[in-house]
Amino acid sequence: MNLHLPAEQTTIFEEMSLLARQHDAINLGQGFPDRDGPAEIRQAAADAIMAGPNQYPPMRGLPLLREAVATHYAQHQGLGITAENVLITSGATEALAASILSLIEPGDKVVMIEPMYDAYLPLVRQAGGVPHFITLRPPEWRLDAETLDRVIDPTTKAIVFNNPLNPAGRAFTREELSLLADVCIRNDVIVISDEVWEHIVFDGRTHVPLHGLPGMAERTIKIGSAGKIFSLTGWKVGFAIAPPPLLAAMTRMHQYLTFSTPPALQIGTAHGLTMSPSYFTGMREGFARSRDTLAKSLTAEGLTVLPSEGTYFLCIDLSASGIDMDDRSFCLKMVQEAGVAMIPLSPFYASQKEDRIVRLCFAKADELLIEAALRLGQGIMRLS
Repeated sequence: MNLHLPAEQTTIFEEMSLLARQHDAINLGQGFPDRDGPAEIRQAAADAIMAGPNQYPPMRGLPLLREAVATHYAQHQGLGITAENVLITSGATEALAASILSLIEPGDKVVMIEPMYDAYLPLVRQAGGVPHFITLRPPEWRLDAETLDRVIDPTTKAIVFNNPLNPAGRAFTREELSLLADVCIRNDVIVISDEVWEHIVFDGRTHVPLHGLPGMAERTIKIGSAGKIFSLTGWKVGFAIAPPPLLAAMTRMHQYLTFSTPPALQIGTAHGLTMSPSYFTGMREGFARSRDTLAKSLTAEGLTVLPSEGTYFLCIDLSASGIDMDDRSFCLKMVQEAGVAMIPLSPFYASQKEDRIVRLCFAKADELLIEAALRLGQGIMRLS
């Protein structure tokens, strides 16, 4: 029976987290912070649980949250949307599933940009889509017009796009987004735009939503995540913004996936989306400091760190660091012998694999990041 699932029994994230537990390692593999999000958001959800009701909320999401999503994006990104453009899902991955399974039919050409989040390809294959890939290379991870024109053509149904890009930590420029928008408009392509890291960008950058570019609102599904915005990854509250025809198709699929999302968590999320801009600024600054702490500590151990423009992640270039091992072997060696769990980038590729880059999550306490870097330095010394 062909379920179009990866050959591995578990994801690389689960595999490395299991090894981290077995070896009592510092886990910089799986991407979640080591502290919970704002107390006032959690309190709003807790109060909602006690006040009730705790029964099925509306399938498309509580009106309170859908309005909050529309207002939030109007204020923070200048998008002219209403609650009618919003669907609440049980996490961003469910929004991806609802998008792909509702819009892609057997034989449809679907473009993906690798390295890519590991859910994209199985979902496209399950829908019967025919995958085509644009491969980005370190250290720039740049999109260019020539590649876009070569891969995206009138036979393309959709592209799955991630900005900022997990696992590379790349935030695409307005120029690159304009190139993508132009080729999608010319070829009448739908964009499923995974923007869950939109609030976690650094060094003065401002997230540019693809939905907001000229001609893109009618062909873009924008996906966001309360878990990423508020460091509440276990809540699994996502949202999709789309024009009515695309949202209607998604909603029909959503009703057969999760149907609805816990109402108390929706209420907590709605509260969070109305928080002062100072929260979002402070959150970004905090993660930027953690990024810099880890980057400085790794560099001091002789490792070559690639730029991280957004997300919780930064990457080490093994070849540039003088390490003659593939990424998977290096990660297995370090978790077992140095006590640090990381993620190899090779599982994020489907066509032309890049196997000399590893990813680390820096959404941890400074002392943990510094200790992890010291352990890696000592582990690498034992390799020689």
